[in-house]
Amino acid sequence: MGSSNRTIPDASALTGWRKSSYSGGGNGDCLEVTDGHTTIPVRDSKNPHGPALLIPAGGWSSFVDAIKGGMFPV
Repeated sequence: MGSSNRTIPDASALTGWRKSSYSGGGNGDCLEVTDGHTTIPVRDSKNPHGPALLIPAGGWSSFVDAIKGGMFPV
């Protein structure tokens, strides 16, 4: 695991990646997640060997709610 156990340096070490249901469909920009972990690994679909961010389940829900609420304008 990476610094402070919040990242995995090479996300390809995990299997079962799928496109997040919260990802947009435009320009190929999407987040991928993998299930079955105590934290939710998240990676950039365009960089499968790059790092994965580990988000606690409660933090993921809060993050998604903030995006839906417009706190991160595009």
